[in-house]
Amino acid sequence: MNIYTRKQRWKFLLFLGAIVIGVGSLLYTHRLVSELKAEEREKVELWAQATRKLIEIDINETDFGFLFAIIENNNTVPVIMVDSEGDTISIRNLDPDKLKNPEYIRRQLKKMAAVHEPIEMPLSGGEKNYIFYRDSTILTKLLYFPYIQLGVILLFIIVSYLAFSSSRKAEQNQVWVGLSKETAHQLGTPTSALIAWVELLRLKKPDRENLMEFEKDVARLEKITQRFSKIGSHPEMVKTNIVPVIQHAVGYIKSRSSDKVNVTFNFSAVDEWVVQLNPELFEWVIENLCKNAVDSMNGKGTIEVTMTDNAKKLYIDIKDQGKGIPKSRHKTIFKPGYTTKERGWGLGLSLSKRIIEMYHGGKIFVLHSESNRGTTFRIVLKK
Repeated sequence: MNIYTRKQRWKFLLFLGAIVIGVGSLLYTHRLVSELKAEEREKVELWAQATRKLIEIDINETDFGFLFAIIENNNTVPVIMVDSEGDTISIRNLDPDKLKNPEYIRRQLKKMAAVHEPIEMPLSGGEKNYIFYRDSTILTKLLYFPYIQLGVILLFIIVSYLAFSSSRKAEQNQVWVGLSKETAHQLGTPTSALIAWVELLRLKKPDRENLMEFEKDVARLEKITQRFSKIGSHPEMVKTNIVPVIQHAVGYIKSRSSDKVNVTFNFSAVDEWVVQLNPELFEWVIENLCKNAVDSMNGKGTIEVTMTDNAKKLYIDIKDQGKGIPKSRHKTIFKPGYTTKERGWGLGLSLSKRIIEMYHGGKIFVLHSESNRGTTFRIVLKK
């Protein structure tokens, strides 16, 4: 399991934990709200009984104070009592400034009827009054509180994640730059020494063919040093015919691959497709894609390079006949550290994406992939 897979697993576990906490909070609050609703209904029923008792009480009884205390104790639950004809008898805990408006009372009755069944209050003589009520302001706030709380937590998590990601990307960029500069520095000294040795060997008139191969490898080492030295600084872009650049990069990989690897181009060496380009860095991208294609095909198959264009953009497709890439990994493969190989740091495609998108203002992505049928990578450049 590579570091990226472990990171994804931890993210999933943390996300799952957040869901469990959120659902637990909602269930607990829902249970608490249900208990408070039952308690408020009991309070309203007790208020109804006390009111009925006051209506029907014998003038000689002496428990007025107790009954008034019960009635006055309801100072939170909005209540409207109506008679059997629907006329309002009593109102409690509604906005006193609006009680003179019949339309306001009608709306409140409609809301209360939609929330709770009215409480019947039987009277002597077969008459009935009805008590409508709705949840208190405190209970309503408590009902929505967990959702507001979760929203605030979610907003905090998103902001923290974005801030952390931005900080991490900045840190990664510093690591990229530091690693690249150090690599270029480390390669520079032996490369310069090898160039000097080539000149000394030429004076001694060695085997011409061996000397040419030696020069090629030294030139290659020098090019690699230049590539790493350009990471971290904005490379120079020049108008370049991209055809020989692609052919040179693909040819380099072909010369160091199995004879069973074939390369086909849908364009000719005499074609001309001009774009703003840094040839050294762009060759690096093509080499990475072709090297991955060779590895995916296990050194046997065909690599097809296609170029098409429209008025503003140039499309470069590199297709192999390898094992393919699952759709869920089409974006993951470009992240630093992701690799399916036993050896390697998983930086090739990440570097390619950086070179194409940050330096060339283009795009690179998996255009199409099918299991055991191959993968097509697409590069989009501005013309």
